[in-house]
Order: sequence, then C-alpha cells, then structure tokens
Amino acid sequence: MDLRTLRYFVAVADELHFGRAAARLHMSQPPLSRAIRQLEADLGCELLHRAPGGVTLTAAGSALHDEARALLAQAEQARARVLAIAGSATLTLGTLGDSAEQAGARLVSEFRRAHPGIRVRIREFDFTDPTAGLRTGLADVALTRTPFEHKGIAVHTLRSDPIGVVLRADDPLAGRERLEVREIADRDWFQLPEGTDPIWRAYWTQPAGARTDGPVVRTVHECMQAVLWNGSVGLAPLVHTLPDGLRAVPLSDAAPSNLVVAWQRTDRNPLIDSFRRIAAEVYRTH
Repeated sequence: MDLRTLRYFVAVADELHFGRAAARLHMSQPPLSRAIRQLEADLGCELLHRAPGGVTLTAAGSALHDEARALLAQAEQARARVLAIAGSATLTLGTLGDSAEQAGARLVSEFRRAHPGIRVRIREFDFTDPTAGLRTGLADVALTRTPFEHKGIAVHTLRSDPIGVVLRADDPLAGRERLEVREIADRDWFQLPEGTDPIWRAYWTQPAGARTDGPVVRTVHECMQAVLWNGSVGLAPLVHTLPDGLRAVPLSDAAPSNLVVAWQRTDRNPLIDSFRRIAAEVYRTH
C-alpha cells in the first residue's frame, strides 16, 4: 500500500461514491476504480460493497479507513518536520477581498494543528488578479472565487454562494425580496480595470447592453463605496457583510459564486497538497 492509494481509498470511503470521490481527487472515475480494485487484490479482501447508487464499507474497509486516515496524518506531519528542518517552512496564501475570512477560523485552526511549525504569509490581491497571485507566482495557494481563466491552475470548490445586487438602502428597489438582472440593466454598473481576466469581468460586471460609464473599481471596498456614494450597481455574494447604508437583494437569474482553494497544477510542494486537503475536509464536514 502506498500513500496515494490510501488517499484514493479514504476519498471513496468518505464520499461513499466513486463519482464524488473522483471529483474530489480531480481525476476521472475509471483509474480510481482500478486503483481500489488493485488495493483489494493486494490485501486479499473486499473493502467495499458496490451498488448502483454508491458504496458501503465492509468491516475490513471500515478498519482500513481508520488506519489510513491516521497514516496519512502522520505522513503530513513528517513532511512538515522535514520542510521545517530544510528551511522551507513558509506557505504563501493569496487571498481576494474577504476570501480568507469567508474560509473560516476552523480552516486556520486545523491547518495550524497539522503544521504547527509552518509560517503562513498572507498576500491580498485585487480584482485584476482573481487567481490571487497564482498566475504571477506570488502565491503558493489561494483562497479566491471563480469563474476565471484557470488554465494550468487546479481548483477545488469549498462552497457555492448565491449572488445579490448591492444597492443603496434608499434605492427604490432595495426593498424587493428578489430581482432579475434585466430590472437593473439600465443602471451604472461598476467597471473592472483594463486587462482584467475576461471571464471574471463578464461574471461580475454589467450584462450585455448595459451602460458602461460606471466607476472603475479594484477592490471590494471600492465597489461598496462606489455604490454608497454614487448609487452605482455592484454584485456581491450574499454572505458578504455590507457597510451601513447598503443592502443586497438576491438575483434570481444569477449563477452562484464559488469560494475555492486553488493552486498551480505543476507545484509539488507538499504543504500545498496538505492545505488543499485540509480545506476540503473542513468544508466537507461543515
């Protein structure tokens, strides 16, 4: 048994479904199924009861689940100690807006518990770089939001949040329970700077045919203040805490915004892999 195979098995045992486990591991289902079959052949016992709707653990599978989780945790601690001794005990975390706060204190405590000797350097980026430093090599791992061009970048969705339109509290539409994009298409929508990722820009700024003379903003704070001072229209996840004088009205026809952990696919730093897996586990059990 190697650590990769154990990690595959733990994902299947956690999700009790090969498809969901494959998505969690960022791989296709057939090689995952083959790896688990090979593990069962190596051990000489059945670990899973397979059914069309998912899987359940056998007694042997349940025992291996507990042991495998403990072994993987020990392996992470060993990696962390080696990195600390080698002088590579720093992880740079890129954030966008309040993405770090949205990720929650539990992620911080779980990562600190697993890696007490690791120093985490926080770097905050603005709307011009939705990859939060990954594209420019200024961050090792990022907490950010999709959608953006992520060629070469892997993402794992932690949570999907509904979107609302941010309006002044005295706006005639601010008292509505829900709005559609067409009802606010004629407003002054905020703009993002030239050179901003076009996929990111298309999601957060004005719909097709809307006015394009709104203020240019680079940060969440600038966006909120533009709405407050100028009556511009902005979009934000409904989980955002708004300043006094503003209100977010849910948009019924807007796709949700995904809070994600992201990293460069080619980066083999074990701390990145550990951060990603701890974040996924925290949100899976939340």
